[in-house]
Amino acid sequence: MPIFEYQCASCAKEFEILVRSSSPATKCPQCGGAELRKKLSAFATISASASSQAQMPEACQSCGNPGGPGACAFGAN
Repeated sequence: MPIFEYQCASCAKEFEILVRSSSPATKCPQCGGAELRKKLSAFATISASASSQAQMPEACQSCGNPGGPGACAFGAN
């Protein structure tokens, strides 16, 4: 069951909704408008296996950058 992002053409509200095959037509939760634009969403997957976890670097302790220590200017000495 995918989660889609939409923007309402009437009120410009952006929202996410879980879409099932049996779901009724999607409407804006703010104004009830039916003219919606589907937004392009980025997604990520992470493997739960131990071997892939061991290969991932630790997050930067200064800014949380997932590239690891030294991936940003905050941790530079």
